[in-house]
Amino acid sequence: MRLAVIDSGVANIGSVCYALGRLGVQATLVRSADELAQAERALLPGVGAAGAAMARLRELDLVDAIRAFPRPLFGICLGMQLLFERSAEGDVEGLGLIPDEVRKLKEFPGVRVPHMGWNRLHRERDSALLNDIAEGAQAYFVHSYAGPVGDYTLASSTHGEAFSAIVRRGNVAGAQFHPERSAAVGAQLLKNFMEWDGQ
Repeated sequence: MRLAVIDSGVANIGSVCYALGRLGVQATLVRSADELAQAERALLPGVGAAGAAMARLRELDLVDAIRAFPRPLFGICLGMQLLFERSAEGDVEGLGLIPDEVRKLKEFPGVRVPHMGWNRLHRERDSALLNDIAEGAQAYFVHSYAGPVGDYTLASSTHGEAFSAIVRRGNVAGAQFHPERSAAVGAQLLKNFMEWDGQ
């Protein structure tokens, strides 16, 4: 099994798998630690609330398996937020793979939360995950919470304040935006992940 898509019980799994299919990548939906252990790399998609998503992963007994996964792992949207230690959305304990806390976006004059729509990416540091993604390229976001910019941030975006748009720590990475809805930029990010060795 080359690519596992972890069944976090959310609605965007089908669209993520469809986007992968357009790249010629066949993904396998996994619901157990044994299935995950057979994968060469894994995606953790997510939409909705952090508490419900973590409850789903606990129900499937996947939390420890994800934390211990030794190969490339990529979180999408809420799936990226779950990589962090905690989320302020209900004060939920996350997977603890990125040492920081997800916070609610602040509202400013003319800046509404949730953040919905296209926004620019600003490169913070180089990575193979950003190959052929230009500075200022646009991606599609739908979220009310985000990780702050830190040492793990590969690309940031700004909605009133700067936040992490793409993160990476060790073999773990993620995107706050939806690659499956971000046209050529999203397709390139997924392609880069499929070629990434986790280093």
